[in-house]
Amino acid sequence: QVQLVESGGGLVQPGGSLRLSCAASGFTFSAYIMHWYRQPPGKERERVARISSIGTETNYADSVKGRFTISRDNAKNTVFLQMNSLKPEDTAVYYCYRAGADPLWGQGTQVTVSS
Repeated sequence: QVQLVESGGGLVQPGGSLRLSCAASGFTFSAYIMHWYRQPPGKERERVARISSIGTETNYADSVKGRFTISRDNAKNTVFLQMNSLKPEDTAVYYCYRAGADPLWGQGTQVTVSS
């Protein structure tokens, strides 16, 4: 089954950290650029980070640069998002996304940053 399954979300205090995971199955994971997106409450979905197929190139939204790190393990078909120094404005549903001719979204995982 072709799918992306996110995990690792939750409630964290400002300044805290979370590590999101996205497990891929049903396709050749190592052939694809992967992305993390997020959708804050009442707002449009926005791209957070991108990683090349072999993990050598990464890009970040200005709002998360220096705090978030995207990485991947092609042997385990998984992409990660390490989130540090979290702020209340990072509260959102976080989605894993496979780009390409046949785009694919995960179901999302909720991240809430609140004291």
